[in-house]
Amino acid sequence: MTEYHAHPQAGQRHVLGEGPVWVSETSTLIWVDVERGTVFEGTLVEGVVEPIRQLDFDGRVGAAVPSEDGDILVATENRLLVVTPDGKRLNGPVIVAPGVASRANDGACDPAGRVLIGTLALDGREGEETLHRLETDGSLTVVDSDLTLSNGIAWSPDGALMYSTDTAPGIIWVRDYNVESGEIGPRRQHLHIEAGYPDGICTDAQGNLWVAIWGEGEVRSFDPSGRHTDTVFVNAPHVSSVAFVGDELDTLLITTASRDLDGPDLLTYPDAGRLFLADVGATGMPSTRWVFAGTRAAVH
Repeated sequence: MTEYHAHPQAGQRHVLGEGPVWVSETSTLIWVDVERGTVFEGTLVEGVVEPIRQLDFDGRVGAAVPSEDGDILVATENRLLVVTPDGKRLNGPVIVAPGVASRANDGACDPAGRVLIGTLALDGREGEETLHRLETDGSLTVVDSDLTLSNGIAWSPDGALMYSTDTAPGIIWVRDYNVESGEIGPRRQHLHIEAGYPDGICTDAQGNLWVAIWGEGEVRSFDPSGRHTDTVFVNAPHVSSVAFVGDELDTLLITTASRDLDGPDLLTYPDAGRLFLADVGATGMPSTRWVFAGTRAAVH
């Protein structure tokens, strides 16, 4: 097994950094602070992330996915919002019904431009959370409805496999995925993480799966067979998500959280909540933009 060490970025400490997405077309990075309800956009120049824009929302945000037209699809607590390039905010589909103690969580775009968004329980319920897919016409499809804490989502390099995380039981699922038709096969267990909890995930160009491990201060890499091959050590216990960034997609960006840490913990881990970067000798897969082929009647 190969070991690496991640290096913290200067700048603000996030409560719950999450959802990094590299936008190759503009050489920019998008990520969120879930608890503060903030979406950030930034650049990566000579190994330094520089924020250039910030969008604030009421309540938590789970994910932010850029579109091919310059919009940003934002998963707020109970619904999707579309932020247009001129700053307008349009309502999209409801993800969590009123009165339900759940919220939208992590999301990702499939190779055809569909967006998958999961939910998590806020009241300790188990096995009732969902993974939705936003189709390109604006409709919603339920992929799973028996999760507890839906989290990271990723695809194999050829798009034929979809990985999805249920953090609470420590399971990463895999299923066959037809990018062209959208057909999704039955899920099967790919990994069971016993030390720590699997959170955000991404794949590299070789099909290896990189997994943020909440509670352990690590990112672990697994080859397509599920063998643990690499560990990235992060000086922050709550590692939340990962993405390959930069013009060559050869830098691993890691988000972390300062949430659930008390004063002594924060003295021990002064960079908890910051972004980290690591050179892990791998190249990532370009992320896909959200595609909306419907009419504006679907968002208003």
